[in-house]
Amino acid sequence: MKRILLLVASLCILGTSLFAATIPEGMAPLPTQVPVPSNNPMGEAKIALGKQLYFEPALSKSGEFSCNSCHNLGTWGVDNQQFSIGHQWQRGGRNAPTVFNAAFWSKQFWDGRAPLLEDQAKGPPLNPVEMSSKDAESVMAQLKEAGYEPLFQAVFGKNSFTYDNMAKAIAAFERTLITPNAPFDKFARGEGTISAAAQRGMQKVEEVGCTSCHSGDLFTNNAFVKFAYGSDNGLKSVTHDKGDDHLFRVQSWRNVAMTAPYFHDGSAKTLAEAVRVMAKVQLDTELEESDVSDIVEFLKTLTGEAPKVIYPVLPRPAGHALNWKD
Repeated sequence: MKRILLLVASLCILGTSLFAATIPEGMAPLPTQVPVPSNNPMGEAKIALGKQLYFEPALSKSGEFSCNSCHNLGTWGVDNQQFSIGHQWQRGGRNAPTVFNAAFWSKQFWDGRAPLLEDQAKGPPLNPVEMSSKDAESVMAQLKEAGYEPLFQAVFGKNSFTYDNMAKAIAAFERTLITPNAPFDKFARGEGTISAAAQRGMQKVEEVGCTSCHSGDLFTNNAFVKFAYGSDNGLKSVTHDKGDDHLFRVQSWRNVAMTAPYFHDGSAKTLAEAVRVMAKVQLDTELEESDVSDIVEFLKTLTGEAPKVIYPVLPRPAGHALNWKD
């Protein structure tokens, strides 16, 4: 009996090795732990405050827009629009990337101007097209009127009601928004399978060269790569360096099937269109329709388990309304 069990165990190990060998080098399951900066440790109370702030429209001048307005947690961290609606119904100039798994990226925004989630969280409230608050003091004044000051003190201590701590709390919450156990992840761990079409697509993206940028367990190298497509100057708009023209941070393929439309300008309405354009523009390759279909099937296997987030109760003063002018 022991010999039989050993034989079965050996075959299982061998089978797992052969199974894993079908996966192109560098592809791997999503990590289970996100990087956390030493000056902003995680904690339940801080995460809870960050969740309230994420859904808090008082961050905007009009009291109408929250982080969730553009990065809707019920629709995979995006709003599925080409350009998001902001202050006084203005539209931004870039497609809103998903907040899911953003904790893993080494740079935030399409132009990578924010290295950490904390830096990213400070941007939208002061952006004139997005939330349009005059300055950090105005944002904090509205949060104070809404009743947040004692909540900050409970999490961060005395004299802690600051714009920096607002960003730290939101970032702590966003670090919980990861999407594990995608079909590909289970396949890579030997816990399940993916369709034959998806396996062909997985091999095709390596063969064509897509994985030169969309590599690793996050399916992005987090680097800036030239994408000579559209009129947006990309990184050049931040550095004003001619050499940075049309450089953009390589986006992750994680959950890409759920985050249409695509590209920095949201010009590709379907995943198949995005695959064709990227192959042609970046790799000078005209893909057969069968290959496009297979690649799309593979990309669908990168859709993980969406975090289940209960809408929080927000602090509000009793007995009077908040009446902000936009």
